[in-house]
Amino acid sequence: MASKTVVIIGASFAGIPVAHSLLKQVPSVKVILINPSSTFYYVIAAPRILAKPKAFRSDQYLLPIEREFVQYKRDAFEFILGAVTSIDTPARTVTVDGEKTVPFDYLVIASGSTARSMTNETGTLIPFKPPKSDHVQLLIEEAQRKISQATKIVIAGAGPIGVETAGEIAQAAQDRGADVHITLVSAKERVLPELKPRAGETAEQQLKQLKVEVVKSRKVTGATQAAEGSTWTVSLDNAQTLTADVYIPTVGVVPNNSFIPQEFLDSAGWVTVDKELRVQGKSHSKLPIFAAGDITNNSMRLSFKAAEQAAVVAANLKAEITEKGKQRTYDQGSSLMMVVPVGSSGGTGQLFGWVPWGLLVRMIKGKDFLISRAQSMISAN
Repeated sequence: MASKTVVIIGASFAGIPVAHSLLKQVPSVKVILINPSSTFYYVIAAPRILAKPKAFRSDQYLLPIEREFVQYKRDAFEFILGAVTSIDTPARTVTVDGEKTVPFDYLVIASGSTARSMTNETGTLIPFKPPKSDHVQLLIEEAQRKISQATKIVIAGAGPIGVETAGEIAQAAQDRGADVHITLVSAKERVLPELKPRAGETAEQQLKQLKVEVVKSRKVTGATQAAEGSTWTVSLDNAQTLTADVYIPTVGVVPNNSFIPQEFLDSAGWVTVDKELRVQGKSHSKLPIFAAGDITNNSMRLSFKAAEQAAVVAANLKAEITEKGKQRTYDQGSSLMMVVPVGSSGGTGQLFGWVPWGLLVRMIKGKDFLISRAQSMISAN
């Protein structure tokens, strides 16, 4: 069997598992993994990492990527630190940092998404997603410093990240005896609108116990920072304004697609895939390109869904390369499972259609945001 080169763009919850699966199951394959950071950032714990700098050591949430692949033969795996800047589909090459050309037989796009809190509209970047650089720790430390010094914080968006972040910051302020006013703005009539109403009610009650002000049925229409770079003015759709030292938007994510040919993207900028997670182009030809994780047009952008997609992509690549086995398909389903801590002792969520008790949320996630499992999520085992 001739050796095949699989290039994987992105080393997070989708890209890393695909790499491991191929290296373990397809002896003839060479995997080239390309990522703008040398470390895997465990973003599941980001709300606590950012709000409570002493909660975890940095080596618990920033894990060296190459270390996870030392057990494979040197000629079977290569890690390239850099950002892919273009894909040449006919030539089957990608370009890294506008200079280095990397050929592929098969390509996996797992570049993920970027949080709006990591755009220039927030002043200080708040990394809820992996940054597009190798300066992750510096960005985290700067965000931690800004948040810990703030006396007024406005958080836009009352989904899981918004609720978790509000709860963590409020609890951290209480623990150090600081007077911090936190406002959580929900565009919907309740918080956690994706989950059952009881989950939202529980989260709101717990946030109010932590003295978080919850503003519902109001959209943020703009946020501007004073010329001296300190105070923010956050405008709502009823002409009301809020002032803050730190403004944190948690609504929506932006696809990391600047290098992806337009023909592969839907109208919102996500990569269009079929049920086999093969990328679909305008020519409708069968491409040697797959995609997994946040970057695809599957709407449930959750870490465990990325892992599920990774398994399908790896299986389909194995079947195609070895010419053995059947192609697998992916269906994200319609049921949403999620646990949302509100501080370290409370929380809510939705599991198999029911709302879990706060104690169960604490046991599952609230105690340590599953940081003890971070390495297992990217290891070969």
